Amino acid sequence: MSQLFQRKPIAALVSDTEGSKGLKRTLRAGDLIMLAIGAIGAVIGAGIFGAIGTAAAGQIGPHGEVIRTGAGPALIFSFLLSAGACALAGLCYAELASMIPQAGSAYAYSYATLGEIVAWIIGWDLILEYAVGNVAVAISWGDYFNTLLRGFGVTLPYWISTGYRRALLSADPQLHGMIGTAPHIAGIPILVDLPAFAIVMLITWLLLRGARESATANNIMVAIKLVVLSLFVVVGATHLKAANYHPFAPNGFTPNGFTGIHQGAAIVFFAYIGFDAISTAAEETLNPQRNLPIGILGGLGICTVIYMIVGAVLTGMVPYKELAVADPLARALELTGFKAVGWIVALGATVSMSAVLLVFQYGQPRIFFAMARDGLLPQWAAKIHPRTRIPWATTLLTGIFVALWSLVGDDAETYDLTNIGTLFAFILVSLGVLVLRYKEPERHRPFRVPLVWPVSVLSAAGCLFLMKGLPDAAWERFGFWLVIGLALYFAYGYKHSGLRRSGIPLK
Repeated sequence: MSQLFQRKPIAALVSDTEGSKGLKRTLRAGDLIMLAIGAIGAVIGAGIFGAIGTAAAGQIGPHGEVIRTGAGPALIFSFLLSAGACALAGLCYAELASMIPQAGSAYAYSYATLGEIVAWIIGWDLILEYAVGNVAVAISWGDYFNTLLRGFGVTLPYWISTGYRRALLSADPQLHGMIGTAPHIAGIPILVDLPAFAIVMLITWLLLRGARESATANNIMVAIKLVVLSLFVVVGATHLKAANYHPFAPNGFTPNGFTGIHQGAAIVFFAYIGFDAISTAAEETLNPQRNLPIGILGGLGICTVIYMIVGAVLTGMVPYKELAVADPLARALELTGFKAVGWIVALGATVSMSAVLLVFQYGQPRIFFAMARDGLLPQWAAKIHPRTRIPWATTLLTGIFVALWSLVGDDAETYDLTNIGTLFAFILVSLGVLVLRYKEPERHRPFRVPLVWPVSVLSAAGCLFLMKGLPDAAWERFGFWLVIGLALYFAYGYKHSGLRRSGIPLK
């Protein structure tokens, strides 16, 4: 049991980033700031252009059952609730990131604070945040891309622009009925989302070119998305109707009526998960001890303000029940007669979500890389390209995995999996800060969490509270995911652990 919870010394984690074992440090301080904006771009892209509609309107199952209650115009309180939990978690991330500037992010932090078995669980769990989360983003990207094509008078056949799972689980009778009318091969309906598949593979190709090229592309896309959001706010503000804000909270502000805001916060949490992607870039930047805390905490503050403004305008433009679509901003503009602006927003959203995909696809391979370097995954996953000095094998594997799932998946169920996995990671990072304060109180901390006990405990409690707002199905799938991960650890990781083989004394 003590071996399972053996902690890897921070000095060993830092030494892994040096020499031929580490990634190439090509990102300057300015590049790190732009990557932070890229992470904000990730949360703005996926949350604003996608999840925000479901959070406001709620979600109805294929048989008319209520899966989740919508927050309505009170969506701004959902954003505040999620932002509060994430701000506390962000402080904890900032302390550990400044001490352990390694590509592994929460995986590496858990290895240093809570032990190997917890680190493995976090590493396996982060697949839900980055890879599975990107499935939802890719599917939403495909919807905005279809909206963009319709602006040119081009409509893709439904059977190559809609995944099978999405049609199967949809509450829309027309979409659900596509299963029977789609082309069949050997009795199997052919329903695939080719636009989602194509964009993931394109982003994967870009990432394989190197960190510098990826950073340049990210900078351009982030600028475009911020311009588009500004356009939406300016145009939408001219068409606000007081009636759309009534009732402000559809279920009231009673304890029972708080359900809509709570469940809305649980889904718009997807809008905040990008901030920790910044920490995966630590091994490729200069002076991460200073710039990582700035990027993490600054990003959270900026995106929260943007979210609340866009959410207030969106729910004031149209009745909130009209927003239960994958492209809510374009839908709101279309319903209010701004079709031309809706087309521009669709264009901006496709660019924006491309940046989302880039940031998440950037983070996942580096976590796999860190785990393989520690021996918990096969060594081929730790291979670095001799020219670009990036983890090319895991970058390619992640791209193929996400692209294939996007081809047939459903975005609503992947939002839930991503949220519950990320919240669980945040809880363990928050507790890890307390453990390290107790185990190594004298260690130098470039950034220190103020009032560490209340902040860490409230952070963990807040994330757990948000997890409770997710559907039972998300908990069941999360449980199965963890069981599979533990089976893989004992089948491979436990036997091949580099820490155990190194003979470092148990700590």
